[in-house]
Amino acid sequence: MHFFVQRSELRDLYDKVAAGQRISEADALRLFESKDLNALGAIASLARQRKVGRRASYILNRYINYSNYCILSCQFCSFARKKRDANGFQLSLEEIVAKAREALQFGITELHIVGGLHPSLPFSYYTDMLRALRALDARLQLKCFTAIEVLHLAWLARKPVAETLAALKEAGLDSLTGGGAEIFRPEVRSAIARGKESAEEYLEVHRTWHRLGGRSTCTMLYGHVESLADRVDHLRQLRGLQEETHGFTGFVPLPYHPENNGIPVANPPTGFDTLRTIAVSRIYLDNFDHITAYWVGLGLKLAQVALSYGADDLHGTIFEEHIFHQAGAQTPQLQSETAMIQAIREAGCIPVQRDTFYEPVRVWEDTPPEADPGNAPATVREANLASA
Repeated sequence: MHFFVQRSELRDLYDKVAAGQRISEADALRLFESKDLNALGAIASLARQRKVGRRASYILNRYINYSNYCILSCQFCSFARKKRDANGFQLSLEEIVAKAREALQFGITELHIVGGLHPSLPFSYYTDMLRALRALDARLQLKCFTAIEVLHLAWLARKPVAETLAALKEAGLDSLTGGGAEIFRPEVRSAIARGKESAEEYLEVHRTWHRLGGRSTCTMLYGHVESLADRVDHLRQLRGLQEETHGFTGFVPLPYHPENNGIPVANPPTGFDTLRTIAVSRIYLDNFDHITAYWVGLGLKLAQVALSYGADDLHGTIFEEHIFHQAGAQTPQLQSETAMIQAIREAGCIPVQRDTFYEPVRVWEDTPPEADPGNAPATVREANLASA
């Protein structure tokens, strides 16, 4: 029995998890409402240990936003622009390929590509982009598009969602991103993202992709106008779809950033709220293998602490991130591999470089910290990848 839960009000839930029993929605709400963060962390650490042991992962990746022009006007979004706005942008395929080629020199294994719902780009722009990136390096994994983007592309292609996804997969798509889930409760969704896809549509896109043999991540945007019960309801629906398809590779809880958008929040997510949300997610989502502490939204220091509250992944090097930073995030635009390895080691975990599907590329268990090549020349990094 962990010291922190011996006398805790949560001891029965610790015993439940220790016995391998599934917690209920009522249990999850009780965990959210508890102020005993130490006991919550102990339960989440137990659940995490059973999934991955002491391993904690990161990925070498680059973000590319192909455009911020969008036909929607989600109240919480600081990224989207209209064609009339001076600070909108749209990348050509040549510019996207150049960014990818540059990042490949640093040993990345994944491109993470999303954008706004562009009012005029044809469907061929997206399939041509995938084919051009696939031609750069067959080993490069392409994680692209949110569920609402897929629905937009289906409208452009004048095809059902299943046929649209099949066409994207044929062009080179490896994985869908999890963005756009926000909060599933209709009233909350209407308040923060009026006009966006419904929860049912979000889940159906991922369901369809999973049935095609694809994998994806999923998310939850927390800390705005939702209640704790709304968070539990959101997690319940994700756990239900995972029970059906087993297609989610990991869950990424995202803290709301209130700057520069239309939903002011007096009390945005604190460190306490972030850690309890990650912990409850790890305990409740028992059919998910991985929980990510997204350092871009949390900062690397809090993400490191989250490794003791159920998280087992820090996400990636990223190189260039716009969406959270335009909402007010003060974190760096990129993160070095060395910094993530050090953060993982200091948390008492074993660093693992992973791929898009959370499969290990390299385990650093027996490598002394001074030998980590996070800032080494590209040739050294590529040699490490080739030997993995």
